[in-house]
Amino acid sequence: MPTIKIHLEQAEYDAVERFAKAIEIKPEAVAYAALNRLMLEARKPEVRADIIETWEWHRENLPLWSDSARGVHIYEGKRDEESEPSKYQ
Repeated sequence: MPTIKIHLEQAEYDAVERFAKAIEIKPEAVAYAALNRLMLEARKPEVRADIIETWEWHRENLPLWSDSARGVHIYEGKRDEESEPSKYQ
């Protein structure tokens, strides 16, 4: 069986794991369901554009759904604060 690995920052994984626990499933199930929903919408040009844009910026930015509270402090040179749960969950 082919495998796709997704490498997440800790702030991203924490958000996914917390959501999975809340609905009593594994984080892998969240990732699979997200991929399934995406593939069902993949014919739309705006979805394709979003995939390309997301891939381009993902190495330098945390997504809004991640526990990204400390992300701004890292690149601005401010002291790190404790990560806070995402407001999108």
